[in-house]
Parts: sequence; structure tokens; C-alpha cells
Amino acid sequence: MHKADAERPAWFDDFQRQTTSPENAVRFQDAFGDIDVRHLLSKVQTPTLVLHARDDQRIPLSCGRELAANIPDAELVTLESQSHIILGDEPAWKACMDEIARFLSTQVSQAHDKTR
Repeated sequence: MHKADAERPAWFDDFQRQTTSPENAVRFQDAFGDIDVRHLLSKVQTPTLVLHARDDQRIPLSCGRELAANIPDAELVTLESQSHIILGDEPAWKACMDEIARFLSTQVSQAHDKTR
């Protein structure tokens, strides 16, 4: 939440404290740090949209590019933001929602065409 006011990160921290115990948070962090499914990406057989903030302060765009490049026919959309968690009042939020709607609409249309 790069450009968020101080209240937003505080809310998010409080939200995290309310939704899991400190012990589970440590377990999640440990588990997520060890997960590597890159060897499985080529087996994904579903339409895939990868959304990534261009200047994400947590995960570099190169990771989003790598993910999309290794999933067959995946589509990468970069969003103009520095935030890893895009907030509803950021311009990138609307772009993100528009891209999801476009992607889903395209998938529904293609599925409908296949059933004709």
C-alpha cells in the first residue's frame, strides 16, 4: 500500500491480527516462503489472467512476467501502481476491475461459441 495514508496499513495489520493467530501467521509465512510450483505452470489448462502492479514494492514485475510466460496462453496485464495490495481509491483499482470484467466476458463468450 505504497501511497496509502497511515490509517490503511494500520487497518490491514489489525485485520490480519483478527483473522489468524500469531502462530498461524508464522506458519503461513514459513509455508508460503517454501512453495515453488514453477514446474507445474506448463500444466495449467484453464484461461489465466495475471495481474501485476508495474512498480509493485513487494514482488517485482519480472515475477509476474515469468508466471504469465510459463502458463500456456496466459495473459499478463500490468497495472499502473506501486502497491502490492491495490486499494479501491487508486486509479489502478478501476483498471484492475475493468480487466477482470473484460477477461471474464471474453471467456464466457468463447465458451458460449463452443457450445453452438
